[in-house]
Amino acid sequence: MLSKSDFQALLDRKGTLIIDGGLATELEKRGHDLNHALWSAKLLKENPDSITKLHYDYFHSGADIAITASYQASVEGMAKHFGMSETEALKLISLSVELAIKARDQMNDPSLLIAGSVGPFGAYLADGSEYRGDYKRTKSELQYFHRPRIEQLIKAGADILAIETMPQLLEIEAIMELLETEFPHAIALLCCTTKDAEHLSDGSAFTDLFQVVRRHQNRIVAVGINCVPLISVTDTLNHLHASAPGVPLICYPNSGEEWDAVTKTWKGAPPECSDLALLARKWIDSGAKLIGGCCRTSPSDIQVIRQAIDGHKP
Repeated sequence: MLSKSDFQALLDRKGTLIIDGGLATELEKRGHDLNHALWSAKLLKENPDSITKLHYDYFHSGADIAITASYQASVEGMAKHFGMSETEALKLISLSVELAIKARDQMNDPSLLIAGSVGPFGAYLADGSEYRGDYKRTKSELQYFHRPRIEQLIKAGADILAIETMPQLLEIEAIMELLETEFPHAIALLCCTTKDAEHLSDGSAFTDLFQVVRRHQNRIVAVGINCVPLISVTDTLNHLHASAPGVPLICYPNSGEEWDAVTKTWKGAPPECSDLALLARKWIDSGAKLIGGCCRTSPSDIQVIRQAIDGHKP
């Protein structure tokens, strides 16, 4: 796993790092049926080559970091939905890293990074609570849930962890304490979902979040938001920057399209979300050092972001 100093040196050299875009939603666009509780992890079992191809397409479009298809790949989830043993589940978690490494090898660029995705406990529940953070678990229960996936991602060769779509401060504390005590050489990107521009989804204030970040500053290399509305990013980044100036910020929001629950279709993004290049430059000006996309974003969006930030100085 990369050291914090090596990561910082890479960030200093490149100025801004580009994260890839949506995985499951882009795979769905490519014709794969992911109507399943394990989402993109379903293809780890059924069609792993499709995941490698998408990782490669994102790298080819300008991404510096690939996030593995392990967001839903918990040991408990794969036991429940695939009937897998722990050993079998751990092999699939390892495979998520191996597929991203294979795509990097095809690019022949060792500076590209593999981030092992660690989704929240709420994603396992698959009841929408990953966006609310209202599940009640103790720190030890949350650590028991996250431990095997984190360990396997590290063993498989992830350069960094992506602790992502986190809605709950207690869960963030649990994971960071787990890293400190059991995986002291691991570093992580910490990305949260939000209730508004100043609070996590569970209502915790950003000021409380940054107390956790400061306590675990040797583990956390960047903090920010993902899987949030595109229109909310600039304001949220400004509040994050005000809460902790000097901390590298990260954002990879959704596409800006809106889901119509009646017609069960995606509607186009509002006009204020139509210029992704302009928005990306605004995010840099608001302190973002790592930028990418989440749900419904594609390699073409990452290419737009790459072109927009090359040469842009905040």
